[in-house]
Formats: sequence, structure tokens, C-alpha cells
Amino acid sequence: MVGGGQLARMTHEAGIPLGIRFKLLSDTPQDSAAQVVSDVVIGDYRDLETLRAFARGCDVITFDHEHVPMEHLRALEADGIPVRPGPDALVHAQDKGVMRAKLDEIGAPSPRHRIVSDPDDVAAFADEVGGFPVILKTVRGGYDGKGVWFVRTPEDAAAPFKAGVPVLAEEKVAFVRELAANIVRSPHGQAVAYPVVESRQVDGVCDTVIAPAPDLSEALAGEAQALALRIAKELGVTGHLAVELFETTDGRILVNELAMRPHNSGHWTQDGAVTSQFANHVRAVLDLPLGDPRPRAKWTVMANVLGGDYPDMYAAYLHCMAHDPQLKIHMYGKDVKHGRKVGHVNTYGDDLDDVLERARHAADYLRGTVTA
Repeated sequence: MVGGGQLARMTHEAGIPLGIRFKLLSDTPQDSAAQVVSDVVIGDYRDLETLRAFARGCDVITFDHEHVPMEHLRALEADGIPVRPGPDALVHAQDKGVMRAKLDEIGAPSPRHRIVSDPDDVAAFADEVGGFPVILKTVRGGYDGKGVWFVRTPEDAAAPFKAGVPVLAEEKVAFVRELAANIVRSPHGQAVAYPVVESRQVDGVCDTVIAPAPDLSEALAGEAQALALRIAKELGVTGHLAVELFETTDGRILVNELAMRPHNSGHWTQDGAVTSQFANHVRAVLDLPLGDPRPRAKWTVMANVLGGDYPDMYAAYLHCMAHDPQLKIHMYGKDVKHGRKVGHVNTYGDDLDDVLERARHAADYLRGTVTA
């Protein structure tokens, strides 16, 4: 696996019961996954020879991020190394402009959009979609709200162009909430779909995920799952695909973003599904039969633990575990920094209000925003 973050850490954990020998390319020995994987190569994923040396002896290469240069992945494929997902698929998660063009081609519903060249062009786009505000995104490199601007005037539009990469303009969608449809697809085309979830954001960062999405009609949930499965097939995705969606005020779904790796909106599956997203990603990239994605409980809630004022979160375990013996805590081994994702908690049960309260209490107590 290329990338040493928490996604690699949890994917490694899922492969242990299967006896999978896991090799990691990590930036530093302190990275989340590098702390727990025995076979770690420290190096730069942007260097082709580092990637080639890392790939020797591997049966398959997969990723915990989308940032490896496409030309490097094509070189690995030319060397005979299976890359999953392959570069022809992964480019749609790496480049938002390419993604939007492909989604248009296959008729997937999306916000109105186009590449813009300068602030004047942004103003012209705003006129095309009914006026400001509009959303601007750098086509590469953004995540967790980074590389995204909410633009109210032409004067606000200058900042995105300073990055020196193309800028994508999108209409500001009138939406009720954000949803995510998570699916996993194997090389021979077997695919499974998890329940559609509601993803609640705070300052552009995922805060809470509710599985399944409350009060989502069966028809719209089925439409979202079918859309995610179709996108995976059309793009040739192998492994986990997260399709982030807007549920609009007029009852439609629109594609917001794509991620071709385990995803924050699927962390609930560790404790809330028969087979987690991580276990199914491992199965998919190795072309093993996929596991059952059905939920174990009526409701599962995942709450991210963000860094706060308490650097020693270990001391908070005593309260959280005693307060809620069913609570599942997953920490990433990261140094605590304000606003940084350092872990998550999962809760489950039959009463959604109770499950939500338990998840939020635990996440807030670990962060230090509540003390009782």
C-alpha cells in the first residue's frame, strides 16, 4: 500500500486475519500505518525509482491516497505490477476536471460546472448559473475543505488561481444534506453496496456519519447505490469507491466528489457492518470474493475525534469506556494538533438519538470539549 496514513493502518489491520503480507511505502517512520506495519519502506511516492523498488515482489499495489503521479502508475503497470485501482480509474479521483468531464459523458447527475480561466471568467460563470455565490476548486490536491473556496464576488475569486493549476467552478447547490454511497468492486466485476449514509460536515471536515441515512426514501437510496455501482463500472474501479453526494432541496442527488480508497464515510463499517470497507478493499484488490456489506445494527454512528486542547487523549479512555462499554474507539497514533483527525468512535443501537448522543459525547470528551 502506498501511503502511510490511518487508512493504510486500518487496511493492514483488516488483512491480518487473512494472513496477508502487507508492505508499506510511507513518508516517515512516524506515520500512522508505519507504526504498526512490520515491512515499511520510507520514501517519496513521487519518485519513480522509489516506487519501482518498493513494488518488487508485490502481488498488487493499492493506495491510501490519490496523489501518485499517473505516469508512474503506468510505468508500474508496464513493469507487470497490478495497480488497483489502475491509473485510468484513479485519475478521476485525482483530477476534478477529468472527473466532471467523465461524469458528464456517462450522464451522471452533477452540479453545473466548467473550468474557468480568471476572476472575470468566474463572474461570467456566475451569470450562467444564476449569480453568486459559486464554488471554486483547484482540480488537484484538495481534501477536507482545502483547495475549495466559497466565492461571493469577483474580487473573492483571485485566490484559487494563485496555485497555478486549473480551477473548476461549480454552482452552489441548494441541498438538504450530504450523503455518501460506498461500494466495493473486484477485478472480475463482482460488486457490493453499503447502505447510503448521511455525512455531516463542520468547517469542510467530516464530523459525523449516520448509517443508514435517516429518513432517506428507499427509492433515492437505491438510486444512489445504483449510481455508485454504475460509476465504478464505467470508470473501471477496483477496490473501494466513495461517491459523495448532495441531496438537493427538490429531491435529487448530485455527485460532489469521488474517492477511490477506503473513506471516512465508511469508517462506521468497522463495527457496524458484517464486512468492513477495509476488509472488502483488501478482498477486492486481491480478487477474493467480497464480503457481506449489510449492517449489524439498526443504526451505527461514526464521530471523528479531532485534536483539541488535551494532548494526552489516553487519559480520557477511562471515562469513555466506563461511560459506554459498547463504545468502539479507533485511534490513529498521531500527535494531537488542533483540528487534526486523530481517531474516530463508533456507536450502534436501535435508538438513533441515543446512538448519536453517545458518539458525540465520546468524541467531544476525547477532544476535551466536554469534561463530564
